[in-house]
Amino acid sequence: GPLAISDSEACRLRDLMTHRGPDDAGLWRGGGLDAATGCSAGCPEVLLAHRRLAVLDPTPAGHQPMVTPETLDSGRFVLVYNGELYNEPELRQRLIREGVRLSTGCDTETLLCWLASRGRAGLADLRGMYALALYDRLEQSLLLARDPLGIKPLYRWLGQQAGADLLLFASEPVPILEHPAVTPEPDLLGISTYLTTIRTVLGERTMFAGVRSLLPGQSLVFDLRGDRLTSNHSALGLETPAIAETQAARFGQVQESLHESVTAHLRADVPTCCLLSGGLDSAIITSIANDHHADLRTYCAGSPEAAPVNGISQADDFAHARSLAETLGTHHTEVAVDRAMFLDRWREMVAAQGVPLSTPNEVAINAVAQRLRADGCVVTLSGEGADEIFGGYDHTLRPAAAHIAAGNVEPGLFHLRAAAWCPVEAKLRLFTRETWARLDGDAHLRGWFAEEFAATARGEEPLADHLRFQRRVNLTGLLQRLDTATMLASVEGRTPFADRWVAGLAEGLPMGDRFVPPGRTKIALREAFAGVLPASIVQRPKASFPLPFQRWLDGVGDCFGKSALLRELVRPEVLSRVAASPGEHWNLAWPLANLAIWGE
Repeated sequence: GPLAISDSEACRLRDLMTHRGPDDAGLWRGGGLDAATGCSAGCPEVLLAHRRLAVLDPTPAGHQPMVTPETLDSGRFVLVYNGELYNEPELRQRLIREGVRLSTGCDTETLLCWLASRGRAGLADLRGMYALALYDRLEQSLLLARDPLGIKPLYRWLGQQAGADLLLFASEPVPILEHPAVTPEPDLLGISTYLTTIRTVLGERTMFAGVRSLLPGQSLVFDLRGDRLTSNHSALGLETPAIAETQAARFGQVQESLHESVTAHLRADVPTCCLLSGGLDSAIITSIANDHHADLRTYCAGSPEAAPVNGISQADDFAHARSLAETLGTHHTEVAVDRAMFLDRWREMVAAQGVPLSTPNEVAINAVAQRLRADGCVVTLSGEGADEIFGGYDHTLRPAAAHIAAGNVEPGLFHLRAAAWCPVEAKLRLFTRETWARLDGDAHLRGWFAEEFAATARGEEPLADHLRFQRRVNLTGLLQRLDTATMLASVEGRTPFADRWVAGLAEGLPMGDRFVPPGRTKIALREAFAGVLPASIVQRPKASFPLPFQRWLDGVGDCFGKSALLRELVRPEVLSRVAASPGEHWNLAWPLANLAIWGE
């Protein structure tokens, strides 16, 4: 039926995400189309709102929500979309050959016309990052879809208003929670998941009761006819190309694929730059980008106070990034993060995005995003995803290899422990007895890891199964971290490694091209770019914008006693002990302080 929300209230909810789209705002309200007359058929009423970050064709022509022209189909389809299509030129040419007339240079129009002619099946042809909603006024159906690697977030809530089903969706939870039909309540299972894994989203579950995340590659079609909404589910995965027979040829495929991906990710009508941490992954992206981009800007963030990570100090990280920038001739900027900035921005980010932070270096990513935006850059390329896709985490893959060799048969529990920020066994001593009983001993978390591993395992190469599962669990969280930290600064973060084609190629490589115990990581990347990058970069261990947050946590325990949420869930003696020595108990102090700030 008619939506019980005014345009002004809808705009207020939309504008809670102004940081995601400061350049334009739009609102569309309407109903279905009568098949016989092509005229508006009234109910059900749909309201679509959008904030635009203009990257391609930054003119009013890219305004959203975007409706198909009246001359094409009487305005049958309406689209809202956040993301970027990297194969847009190819899709555009195919549409033109089919006789479709495109009037803008914006990928939104290309996407709208592509899906209008092909429906949900057209999602399989997309290469890019996206969260989208497409309303078909004739069929009175709504398609929600998210890209296969989960780069762009999409949340939904299905509830009741005035006796009928109501569907809400957004790129962030906050606008959903602010809707008058929603009563924000924490999800206890989501909180327990966060304390164990520091992930605010795991699978579909979020930290808010009733708010669910679309899975990577998931699409849902809702039938809007009638008072009860029904949906059906579909999922997109990766496509593995033909893999060369010799190792040298496969390494050539990797290099060629990344060159093509970076080139596609550089496409923009606004200033573009790269994040350069001094490690292998960002160095690969930056060196390729520098071949295609005159006067490339690069940025590095961190704190010179940071303790060494894998034997690397932050000063070393800055020095390696600076040295590579000098070699490539980029305009390089270093963004230093101190304790005061860290504590202030941490609280601001939790308030703005409506969820706790996952890792402390989200603050560093946001700090560098704010700086590059102040310098006029709107798009930045990042090396996120290389470790998950090409086998870069020795600290998890080496134990996995030992786990397999020992013949252990509980991969779900193994991966739960591997993903744990707070030791799984410590949860029993952390929660109050009542809370632990309500959680049923974290049975949901153990069950999720076991079921997901079983769903992804192929049984052909056990270590590859473990790497595939780590990609499925870890990558989405890291990409969400990059998206939220950059979009809070109105910057589009792009990830050439987390590309459907690159990831599909990596998936098809033999495990010996990715990881060999006891510690040879990202073999294909190191070999493919050994003659391109300095040996000091190619062989460097991983260190990504580290911060000395353990030392900076002194005093954060003061908020524990004021937090009604923590007092309800956590044993008082645990809160007292962690508050007294937060640096010593940093693996508890970090998530507990985040929950206290979030609970406010």
